Amino acid sequence: MLSIKDMLEGFRKKELSPVEVTREYLKRAKQAESLNAFIQLTEETALNQAKLAEIRWSMGQAGKLEGIPLSYKDNIHVKGVPATSGSIIDRDFVPTNNAPIIQTLQKDGAIMIGKTNMHEFAFGITNNNPFYGPARNPWNPGYISGGSSGGSAVSVAANLCAASIGTDTGGSIRIPASCCGLIGLKPTYGLLNNSGITPLSWSLDHNGPIVQNTADLALVMGALTNSNYSYENTSIKGWRMGIPSNFFTDRIEPEVLEVYESTLKRFEELGASLVYVEIPHVEETSSLTFTLAIAEAGYVHKDRIARNLGKYGEDVKQIMESSSSIQAIDYINALRRKEQITEEFDILFKDIDLIVTPTLPALPKAIGEGGVQFNGETESIFNCMIRYTSYFNLTGHPALSIPAGLSEERLPVGVQLVGKKMSEQGLISAAAAFEKHYLGNFYKMRESVCSATAVSYQ
Repeated sequence: MLSIKDMLEGFRKKELSPVEVTREYLKRAKQAESLNAFIQLTEETALNQAKLAEIRWSMGQAGKLEGIPLSYKDNIHVKGVPATSGSIIDRDFVPTNNAPIIQTLQKDGAIMIGKTNMHEFAFGITNNNPFYGPARNPWNPGYISGGSSGGSAVSVAANLCAASIGTDTGGSIRIPASCCGLIGLKPTYGLLNNSGITPLSWSLDHNGPIVQNTADLALVMGALTNSNYSYENTSIKGWRMGIPSNFFTDRIEPEVLEVYESTLKRFEELGASLVYVEIPHVEETSSLTFTLAIAEAGYVHKDRIARNLGKYGEDVKQIMESSSSIQAIDYINALRRKEQITEEFDILFKDIDLIVTPTLPALPKAIGEGGVQFNGETESIFNCMIRYTSYFNLTGHPALSIPAGLSEERLPVGVQLVGKKMSEQGLISAAAAFEKHYLGNFYKMRESVCSATAVSYQ
């Protein structure tokens, strides 16, 4: 399938039709139903929007994403379309207004292919959904897609849409992007409006894009922020890249570590210098994240808990039950520590341009697997997979996962780039430089494997 850049060029030259492109994506999405990427396809809406896009192109009134088929995570509100948040509890919830991010995308001509599968209420990282089934990884359908924006990643990797919008509270854009071999951006906290999205934790929630390449990332972010991002002729020669000396290579699988170390060497080959830095108070991440997320989720869900506690999936039910046990003093202390840690982390960027870490400590696991083994000890898959991502939800800094290699079993490995606040352009530039020199063969492999899986897996 074509990139967003190529599609827009094809529409501009009248070599492609938004209606025909949309029909092709809908056809593929139906063929790939067994991957469980979507909770709902919005075929009628998509075709109506595509017809309008065709008119706008013919009149010279095309928006920045005119005619581009996207998918939206099912906790993002679209007027008149159910927003289940991956739960039977909200199965009949139909928003009466569009989320601001949807308003922006519609104004710029984006087409909605459908609403994507997700971990129930965004509180999990496997996307093993008890009500809608697991969103299956198109690299190997027996493996998790990552979560909670798993359906979004599957829809992009399997070429069922051009890009997707997900949400990220502890890594829920970056985790599935890494598991599915894609680019996923958690922008600076507050850069994109979070209203009109069923919340998990207002202190930690972000939304952002999952895409196939850096050009697509720049174009989608350009539409979302009404600005321009450069993705061509990028260079990182002379950049100082911070390499964590603590925490981010602890309890890590050997194949992931090997890809990470290879990526660092490649950044050096591109002219960057590596500077070791200590990430402040990173060992507090887990306890602070859970305190904030569980306390705020308990408040958001207080009415659902009172009326429908027994209807949650078992894993999310346990979380909701535990929310009332968090004391006010612990919640306030977590907020205060969040501010203090953010201030200390900001200081690192006086001497470096960005930080490079692995995205995940482990490869994607088989669907249903609940733990990860490190040195004979088992860590829960939830705790494991958010270990390297959730710190940057606490601090609110932009973090981008890019594909960096494959395991022996042909499962993707991601690397995470983190910048100072509002430095999305720098992250895109670094990713684009790496992509240009090292990801061509990876992208060909992804297209071959995932597109074939989409139409063959039953």
